[in-house]
Amino acid sequence: MEQFSRIFIYLGIGLIVVGLLLGFGGRLGLGRLPGDLFFRKGNVSFYFPVATSIILSVLLTVILNIFFRRP
Repeated sequence: MEQFSRIFIYLGIGLIVVGLLLGFGGRLGLGRLPGDLFFRKGNVSFYFPVATSIILSVLLTVILNIFFRRP
């Protein structure tokens, strides 16, 4: 049961971090970086945030390694 409660704690912390990134990400320029792809042709538009995805991946890797590092 103790392990089950830890999972919920980590999920809660993860959701808080994701919420903060989404809330403050637009102010920091996430989603509008030079490596993000945006194409528009007529009424169709395609957006793929390549640079933003890489930055978020690196940040989440560092955060998860801090929490789940084995001694």
